[in-house]
Amino acid sequence: MYKKHSDFADYRSVMAEQLDRILEGAILDLKGLDRPIIIESIELLFNCGLYFIRTRSKDGLLGISVCNDRIRFSYLILEKLIAPFFINKDARDLEMLIEDVYVHESNYKLAGIPYYSCLSALELSILDMLAKAKQVSLGQLFGKRIHDSARVYVASGNRHTSAEEELEILQAEVERIGARAIKYKIGGRMSKNQDSVAGRSEKLIYGSRKFFGEDMMIHADGNGSFDVETAVYFGRIMEEINGYFYEEPCPFDDLWATKGVCDRLSIPLAFGEQETSLRRFRWLVENHGADVIQPDILYHGGLVRTTKVAKMAELAGMTVTPHVSTGFCFVYILHLSSYTPNIGKYQENKKGFEITNELLDGQLTLADGQLNIPDSIGVGIREGHEMLKKALVLVAVK
Repeated sequence: MYKKHSDFADYRSVMAEQLDRILEGAILDLKGLDRPIIIESIELLFNCGLYFIRTRSKDGLLGISVCNDRIRFSYLILEKLIAPFFINKDARDLEMLIEDVYVHESNYKLAGIPYYSCLSALELSILDMLAKAKQVSLGQLFGKRIHDSARVYVASGNRHTSAEEELEILQAEVERIGARAIKYKIGGRMSKNQDSVAGRSEKLIYGSRKFFGEDMMIHADGNGSFDVETAVYFGRIMEEINGYFYEEPCPFDDLWATKGVCDRLSIPLAFGEQETSLRRFRWLVENHGADVIQPDILYHGGLVRTTKVAKMAELAGMTVTPHVSTGFCFVYILHLSSYTPNIGKYQENKKGFEITNELLDGQLTLADGQLNIPDSIGVGIREGHEMLKKALVLVAVK
């Protein structure tokens, strides 16, 4: 019989009023910032395959963030509809501005990942600026630092490989960073029950336990491949091998199917990487639609909104293990981890560690399956970094 790992708490029922208080309440600790910080300019930069937002205040403060690469398709939303709204506004009003820009020029009609990718990038640059003004690390704007490191799992993201090839690829990554947890893809990715290669998913699940032994923490990701019955079938196999958690087996917009699978399985069900609605996250928490909540900070609109999701999940005893949409995103997850009590034990180690650590001037150490959480002021990107000095300015709003 499957026994859920002790890292996961049992679900606790929560009242709608409790969740509403979180959604309507303030998150940031801006004590000590007594003078206005007026936003003067917002720029979108590009260099070395990375997109940056640089926000400047009228008194010379700079905030810098790294965007996900989706912004290359949606940057006009930033340039025309979001950034102009923030010019001449007080950065200390960030939480209110996030709400108000949603209805400005009917921006809610664009709601979804393209819109929130732009908003998150801007929000994170403003948070960097606020943290610098307060002389604290990014996470300390949200709460007391309770964690100094995070364990990681390795994930290859492949579906074109055979089960045998995939296990060898994962083994190489496990050996390289000393990880004690892995994640692989099953199904065919939004494929209506079709496997990427016939029989690959069963062979990979059973083979992974035999290959890695009993101590490895094993996650499987369906990427919306299955209907409820097929999802439960593969979930039962994951339970047979004592899997750690089972991610997004059903299409991401079918919350009801996801809950249907969650209700029938004992293995923790993880879900939420494509979700951009705080109300739908509220539904998942209130209705126990999943066990592990997975907002993507860069898809979901930033750290303020993600922290609200984490706080709702905490009330229900649910774990938060954010999705990683781009390499630098794991740095923001580290800062989220610093103050979040219900953060998942293992976070994804996305490719791009080397260039990320170059941006942070070597602040990160990845060893024995763990990453340290930076304690530098702000997010830790130096304003005069060569990568920024040589960056191409794509958008400038003043």
